[in-house]
Amino acid sequence: MWLFNRKQRTSNDETVRLFYSSDIHGSERCWLKFLNAAQFYGAQALVMGGDLTGKMLVPLVETPHGYRASFLGQEALARDDAELTTLEKNIRFNGFYPYRCAPDEYHRLEAEPGYLDQVFRRVMIDAVRRWIALAEERLAGSNVACFVMAGNDDEPALDDALRSGSVVRNPDGCVLEWGRYQILGESWVPPTPWRSPREMGEADLERRIRVVADRLDRDRPAIFVLHSPPYRSTLDDAPKVRDDLTVVTEGGQVVMAPVGSTAVRRVIEEFQPLLALHGHIHESRGAVRIGRTLCINPGSAYGEGVLHGALITLEGDRIRAHQLVSG
Repeated sequence: MWLFNRKQRTSNDETVRLFYSSDIHGSERCWLKFLNAAQFYGAQALVMGGDLTGKMLVPLVETPHGYRASFLGQEALARDDAELTTLEKNIRFNGFYPYRCAPDEYHRLEAEPGYLDQVFRRVMIDAVRRWIALAEERLAGSNVACFVMAGNDDEPALDDALRSGSVVRNPDGCVLEWGRYQILGESWVPPTPWRSPREMGEADLERRIRVVADRLDRDRPAIFVLHSPPYRSTLDDAPKVRDDLTVVTEGGQVVMAPVGSTAVRRVIEEFQPLLALHGHIHESRGAVRIGRTLCINPGSAYGEGVLHGALITLEGDRIRAHQLVSG
């Protein structure tokens, strides 16, 4: 077993705080809370662990009386610029993407799935670029480190947007430095029933993580940001689904099953990083140790506009405290 050296701690080790969150799925409300978390919690680093993007485009169709949209099961009409700004803000806060269009383009979006996909991808990437620009603006000069990674629901094309800043850094597939800590990221997950953009078999996933982990300095503490939680860790329990994606129930209760990664678990067991941060499974909020590694999944309640997170206090090569928080 490969254990990182934890025998060099001294009384002069600096205490730092890290705030971690994941799976905000396009919620601009949650993104703004994430950026504010450094000041609110007194954290020196912010880490976002993946699944940044939303899942729905909301067309705002131009009419003689303003812009009309169908949103959250209701028809909305923005009659002037102020109402339009408010409507777009509400759409973004709920994890969707507003898109202004004329009636003829709206009909094209309905009739041509390929064109809808093209527009959705462009709007989604533009939204993430705007988020990164906002982070750059708010964190500039603050000495707060910010690490933002994609997840399995995020298109690979998103990676360029995540590299567009200088303050925000993307740890996916590499090792980045934060003071005395090494941060390793991995956005890909094992196959899911939903066939999301970043999935691969367990053997390939393990090889992919190990290629990067082999670059780590064994004498320094490491933090792994692995979107998938480890298999059978209690951080990976999700509703069991059938082949048709319906949820399995017994006695009126949803049946839960472990769906995490065996590759992630094996890598954690062998390399034993100081800290492993996960997401992916919204229902399995919690913290657990695998050997000497503290593994955390903060869960997700983005649909309610709530940002779940974890606040971790690090002191040299040990974890002084950790707490699951919400806001």
